Amino acid sequence: MDLGITGKVALVLGAGGGLGGAIAVALAQEGAHLAIADVNADALAKTDALLQGLGAKTCALQWDLGNLEVIEANFARIEAELGTVDILVNNTGGPPPTTAAGVAADVWESQFRSMVMSVIKITDRALPAMRAKKWGRIVTSTSSGVIAPIPNLGVSNALRSTLVGWSKTLAREVAADGITANIVLPGRIATARIQQLDTARGAREDLSLDQVVAQSVGSIPAGRYGRPEEYGDVVAFLASTRASYVTGSILRIDGGYIASI
Repeated sequence: MDLGITGKVALVLGAGGGLGGAIAVALAQEGAHLAIADVNADALAKTDALLQGLGAKTCALQWDLGNLEVIEANFARIEAELGTVDILVNNTGGPPPTTAAGVAADVWESQFRSMVMSVIKITDRALPAMRAKKWGRIVTSTSSGVIAPIPNLGVSNALRSTLVGWSKTLAREVAADGITANIVLPGRIATARIQQLDTARGAREDLSLDQVVAQSVGSIPAGRYGRPEEYGDVVAFLASTRASYVTGSILRIDGGYIASI
């Protein structure tokens, strides 16, 4: 299936991580030009090298999403090197595990800035060019915690849920301009982030990592953790011309993990 995005310019945030990197690869394999951003310079360089190995035209930006002042400069560089952004993948790093109660105000504020305000402001910067072209794709990666809150991820559950309401509202505002806005949420995908969370859970509950993984896999109907490329492929479809009538949706990529309807 031709997804129709050859030559489109995609900006993928958090592209140095497992999910963001897999999304960038999936888009590159479909012929998109890739602007990739991550705060970790080494991880960013690895993704950039991988994409260039696939023949993709790239623009790599070391980008601290908590710094809202660099948005304009980074977009100016993307536009100079690749062109205006057609596809925006909002994918931010996760906060540290926390309870919902007793978290310091400065933690809430800093995480809100990097996880929520950055996404909103970056999207606002990308929208005018999308509207001018009458075509655009906005895909925001969140967490299964927006459907079924995850214990000890209080900050993540709260802030990622904010993005769900924002994206749904945005989808109605931009649909007539040929722009879609959708939410994707991962279940248990085998990334370094999931390993960190599993390790933290093991420490809290006095379990080995193998025991934690076995319990998690036992709750997934598919009987395994997902692969990052499986997540990336779904995002690539939502970013495609083929998905032009899919907007305002929340798509679970979880192997059946979330039990609710």
